[in-house]
Amino acid sequence: MLRIFQRRARADRRFRDAQRAGQALLQMHAEMPWPDTPDSVATTAEAATEAAREPDFLPPEFKAPSRQDVAGFMMRWDQPLVIDGEVRECSECGEYRNWAVLCMRDDSVWLRCRAGHTTRELGLDAAWYNRHSGPADRWHPTLEDGLRHLGH
Repeated sequence: MLRIFQRRARADRRFRDAQRAGQALLQMHAEMPWPDTPDSVATTAEAATEAAREPDFLPPEFKAPSRQDVAGFMMRWDQPLVIDGEVRECSECGEYRNWAVLCMRDDSVWLRCRAGHTTRELGLDAAWYNRHSGPADRWHPTLEDGLRHLGH
């Protein structure tokens, strides 16, 4: 039994010695001065001036608006919309499919039927919209333009 403990103590000692040697090697590399060659100094100076001249972000015409820049998002929902086991239908005309789902900046979700009746849907939220919508394919300046694109 004593040999098992001695063997473990020996292995622990070797491990600690290896750790110390590795730490000393890392410390040596951290303190080692790197030679400054004229080529590397000139290259870094050129890179710094080049970076100062050209910004590293996209030009405005390529940037997509953020969620705070738009009034909301919209998508088509052609099949019947089932929420909590019930099929949603328009309260005014009774239509139950071909919705335009609007997710507004305040995370409220609105449903709009083809007849133009719009109602707020309390059973849906922005998380539901984000799970079911794809990436935005177009940006529209007005709600009417976006609805026209969706076929409403």
